Amino acid sequence: MRELERFPPRRIINPLFALLYSTDESIKWRAVTAFGAVAAGMAKEDPEAARNVMRRLIWNLNDESGGIGWGSAEAMGETMARDERMTEEFSCILHSYISEQGNKLENAMLERGVLWGLGRLAQARPAEVEKWIDDLVPYLSSQDPVHRGFAAWTLGFLDTSGVVESLKPLLGDPHRILLYDNGELTDIGVHELAARALASLRRPLDGAKIDQP
Repeated sequence: MRELERFPPRRIINPLFALLYSTDESIKWRAVTAFGAVAAGMAKEDPEAARNVMRRLIWNLNDESGGIGWGSAEAMGETMARDERMTEEFSCILHSYISEQGNKLENAMLERGVLWGLGRLAQARPAEVEKWIDDLVPYLSSQDPVHRGFAAWTLGFLDTSGVVESLKPLLGDPHRILLYDNGELTDIGVHELAARALASLRRPLDGAKIDQP
């Protein structure tokens, strides 16, 4: 990251776009982190340039773009986690990709990225994502274990007291997924993410302990 700071953001944003498509998980996720840092820095110096970058990410996720927006939703989430202005202007678009009333992507792989992006945003700005809990809950029962894990991870940053019963079944989920969190790729069980979400309730029901099934 210190090396990247030596270069003008406009010079390195295009190479970072390309790296979002890397099939090497470690490269792809580091690119997401770097992209968010560069785009957020750009937002502070030239907000309109940062908006154009976010619009490019949105275009990549559009069917009409002719491509597949691997990494785009993740980069949106990382950027917004680092910059409040971008959150105010673009968070509703990221949310729309998992909303039945929005622009649901209907692509399981891309929806993984949206869930991760919302989770990253929830880490930094939980109040922004808390209003969309109802759209996250259905992913807890998805056939895709990554959906289930990422949704549980995201809910762990929010007040999930209203969805305890939806989280409990995942305590017995045996699947393991790769999660990029705090700069590290970790192999983690879906059941662990569900337990973490339940343990982190900000407002437990009447202060009662949550019984494990």
